[in-house]
Amino acid sequence: MRATLIIAGKELRDGMRNRWVVATTLLLAIFALTLAFLGAAPTGSVKVAPLAITVVSLSSLTIFLVPLIALLLAYDAIVGEVDRGTMALLLAYPVARWQVVLGKFLGHLAILAFATVVGYGAAGLALVLSTDSGTEAWRPFAGMVGSSVLLGAASVAMGYLISTLVRDRGTAGGIAIGVWLLFVLVYDMALLGVLVADQGRTVNGAVLNGLLLFNPADAYRLLNLAGTADISMFSGMSGLAAQDHPGQAALLAALVGWTVLPLLAAITLFNRRQV
Repeated sequence: MRATLIIAGKELRDGMRNRWVVATTLLLAIFALTLAFLGAAPTGSVKVAPLAITVVSLSSLTIFLVPLIALLLAYDAIVGEVDRGTMALLLAYPVARWQVVLGKFLGHLAILAFATVVGYGAAGLALVLSTDSGTEAWRPFAGMVGSSVLLGAASVAMGYLISTLVRDRGTAGGIAIGVWLLFVLVYDMALLGVLVADQGRTVNGAVLNGLLLFNPADAYRLLNLAGTADISMFSGMSGLAAQDHPGQAALLAALVGWTVLPLLAAITLFNRRQV
């Protein structure tokens, strides 16, 4: 475990040196602050905590932005080291290949988690200090921040799987963008087309719930936007929240599965790869 933590620390230091940590934190903080104060403007007339509307806005932002940042962090984690020849040098030390993958994954996850917690936390704190926000809104906000980190972890793991599958960085980058488009845009558009064409004959509620779990972005969306009455009302998902949906435990399990399974696949492929 010590070797894993040393590799994770190296990735974190490299992120600091390359300004990844600073740039990502500032980017998330700027977007979060903008959405928080613009989105909280109408709350005086609708009597809803500003943090509740902020959860809706930041959840929508996270679905697009966090997976993209995570994939850009991770897509060349393995193939880039192999291309530069530094992977062969690293493996010359007494360290197992699974420790290399896990250590680099933890380092990149630490960068993303720090940026998410600090960026979103700064927006939440600024909103609380400047408006009258109830303490009951902190729970969904904290859940949104934590699940954003988990969505980022799933995207980092998919980036590592891509990085172990290909032989050059350009291909890895192209596949990473394709994966991001698939889960963020294409999957839901295709699912909507299936629902319209099916007209409820085959795809019932249970089947739809299962299909939604096959997309980490959808699992994250349901987890945060259909959780409470206020949030589901402003997110336009009150109808779904009132019906049977997979439930928070199943949605969390889906996000964990989208993290663990790609990471295990990446470790397995890297163990078989000739460097």
